[in-house]
Amino acid sequence: MGVGEVKETESFREKIARRAAQEVEDGMIINLGIGIPTLVADFIPKEKNVLFHAENGILGTGPSPAKGEENPMLCNAGGFPVTLATGASFFDSATAFAIIRRGLLDMTILGVLEVSQRGDIANWIVPGKRVPGMGGAMELAQKAKKVMVLTTHLDKNGRSKIVRECSLPLTAVGAADLIITDMAVLEVCEDGLYLREVMYPYSVADVIGATEAELKIDKEVRVFR
Repeated sequence: MGVGEVKETESFREKIARRAAQEVEDGMIINLGIGIPTLVADFIPKEKNVLFHAENGILGTGPSPAKGEENPMLCNAGGFPVTLATGASFFDSATAFAIIRRGLLDMTILGVLEVSQRGDIANWIVPGKRVPGMGGAMELAQKAKKVMVLTTHLDKNGRSKIVRECSLPLTAVGAADLIITDMAVLEVCEDGLYLREVMYPYSVADVIGATEAELKIDKEVRVFR
């Protein structure tokens, strides 16, 4: 199977990542968060020249290595093995964060615990739970030119993660531009949250019923397969 092709038994995580990859443009510098976002690199067509940035000091990570071909010396900020693209470079973590804080990233792709209809993001801590640290999420969400959120539509208890108001501590206010879940593609606009696509086999009614946030529709809703 080639890069970006659909597998016969595609998981919902891979489907989200495949849809997210369609938002990536040639020449972009992108940071991938932990979880589903790391899969996006596997769906970028080879003809697109994209550099993925990692906070631990790499610019130019490639797709995930094949099982058994991992290099123990090469990993992303989450500790997961990566490959390198042509022209990749290494630097210290201070330089990695300087790239973020200077606003040089074209896009960051983040996972979330909650995201509000205004684009507020909560993704760094659940009160009372141990957490190793917030990483670069706060800087990434505020400084990247575009912020894309990838998440399951519902949490493990069946509650909507797309909410009117976040109940968890915020990572950033009004930062999300696009939200892609296993059920839908949602665009955050100044006047609200718009339903742009539904993920097959879900319907518009399914998405509205599963979403706590108020959804707006101003044009035909596409179906992503």
